[in-house]
Amino acid sequence: MSFLKWENDQYISTAVINRPPANALASDLINEVDGWLDAVEHDDNVRVLLIHGEGRFFSAGADIKEFTQIDSGAAFSKLAERGQKVFERMEAFSKPIIASIHGAALGGGLELAMGCHIRYVSETAKLGLPELQLGLVPGFAGSQRLPRFVGFAKAAEMLLSSDPITGEEAVQWGLANKAFPEDEVLEKSKALASKLAGKSPVSVKAALDLLQYSKTADFHEGVAKEAEIFGEVFVSEDAKEGIKAFIDKRKPEFKGR
Repeated sequence: MSFLKWENDQYISTAVINRPPANALASDLINEVDGWLDAVEHDDNVRVLLIHGEGRFFSAGADIKEFTQIDSGAAFSKLAERGQKVFERMEAFSKPIIASIHGAALGGGLELAMGCHIRYVSETAKLGLPELQLGLVPGFAGSQRLPRFVGFAKAAEMLLSSDPITGEEAVQWGLANKAFPEDEVLEKSKALASKLAGKSPVSVKAALDLLQYSKTADFHEGVAKEAEIFGEVFVSEDAKEGIKAFIDKRKPEFKGR
């Protein structure tokens, strides 16, 4: 049974998590996310990815029932490494990935969302890492990504208290980009996806590469890489089209070359 269904339309691949009742993040769902990335990575008709949840939640956490079927620390570590690999692949993906979050993104659900490039949330959504409530810790890089977004002190508070924050608070702390009323968040997410789909795939990929590079390089290495990629992009067909369209005062028609 598939718990992640997607369709491609107008350069956008939209995936829906549908694993009632809470869209729990189990290993099968993680594998399906990886399969989605496989399917669209080299598809020139897909320029942007969007993921959201069906029903009440984006994803309310990991599948605790699955945990009861695992009987060794090594097996738990293998599960964690699998999730980490897929979410790292998302963060390093060559096409923008937008998470449209409503209801709740907790535990593994938030770790999935943090692997996306952009997060739009409903104002009342709950975002958090409640693993310590169960005597556990995050396993899908949540303890490492969260401080990068909200800072060390806030991450420590969220992790140690298990208390979630609202969508509005997530925007204030840098964990989410924008917050909207719940009945608008998906529509706004789709509008952003359409906007990004109109950009040059060449320059979008280059921008994502540079953002990824900033994770490990120091400032001077990063700006040197930026200069290198700037030159590569500048001679692309898309760049020539973009400049000509600007001069001609028309909308550019990017081909991804």
